[in-house]
Amino acid sequence: MPEPILTVAGVSKTYRNGPTALGTVDLTVNRGEIFALLGPNGAGKTTLISIICGIVTPSSGSVTVAGHDVVRDYKAARRAIGLVPQELATDQFETVLATVTFSRRLFGRSGHSVYIEQVLRDLSLWDKRHARIKDLSGGMKRRVLIAKALAHEPDILFLDEPTAGVDVALRRDMWKLVHRLRADGATIILTTHYIEEAEEMADRVGVITGGKLLLVEEKNALMAKLGKRQMDLTLVEPLDAVPPALSDWPLTLENEGHTLRYVFDAKAEDTGIPRLLERLAQEQIAFRDLETRKSSLEDIFVDLVGERA
Repeated sequence: MPEPILTVAGVSKTYRNGPTALGTVDLTVNRGEIFALLGPNGAGKTTLISIICGIVTPSSGSVTVAGHDVVRDYKAARRAIGLVPQELATDQFETVLATVTFSRRLFGRSGHSVYIEQVLRDLSLWDKRHARIKDLSGGMKRRVLIAKALAHEPDILFLDEPTAGVDVALRRDMWKLVHRLRADGATIILTTHYIEEAEEMADRVGVITGGKLLLVEEKNALMAKLGKRQMDLTLVEPLDAVPPALSDWPLTLENEGHTLRYVFDAKAEDTGIPRLLERLAQEQIAFRDLETRKSSLEDIFVDLVGERA
């Protein structure tokens, strides 16, 4: 049976004389999983993470992390959490090694040089351990934030938009690191608006927008349940418009009329494809290529947010 490590029950946040930043949220995350909270900027992702980490006080509800209430047993709950914030907030004149060691000692841990060395090596920071943070590149500074969050050996790691503004190579390095951390037993929760990040890493996905958690679902199950297939026909001769004879199918023209696109439910008993191809032959609409693909998580996300806007 899955073991819950995080339980969010009836949590909301409304600022005094201000907007409701977060509607009522219920969420359970299991030990050892990678959970992606997916949503556009301003959706409420950072507010929810800040409440869980004890940075923001909720207007209602409760949060339990590793068995500890984040309000009543704040110190124990916070020890179980490693947080990588969006902002690059570090002492710019400290060295990498000093700032990571300081973060470890803040939580009552000894200056465990072997553990810290391993963390810095995993993040490709060991050769920079004596460098001042102000002299590092933006990508390296981002790695330092992750090292600081991992310094006290937390049970659960929060990554708030971890790859915002970093290059593709660093993004993929971070993906590898996240998978390695999970293999070592860590639970990872990340917020992101990069669809490919959630698709690459997550076991489960939560979709949030307008302060409301629309759904939580296993990634593969979500894609199987809501995903569609798309068929593109590359036409021999371009069309100015979809002919009336093809009005039985929800077709669109793309690529300046050179591509006829059909989006369909792959699970349906009748996809309509054989009849469509037959009708195309009857109308003497020739095509030179046919390609199908599954919906991506991005397609599903856009559909979900569009439906509930």
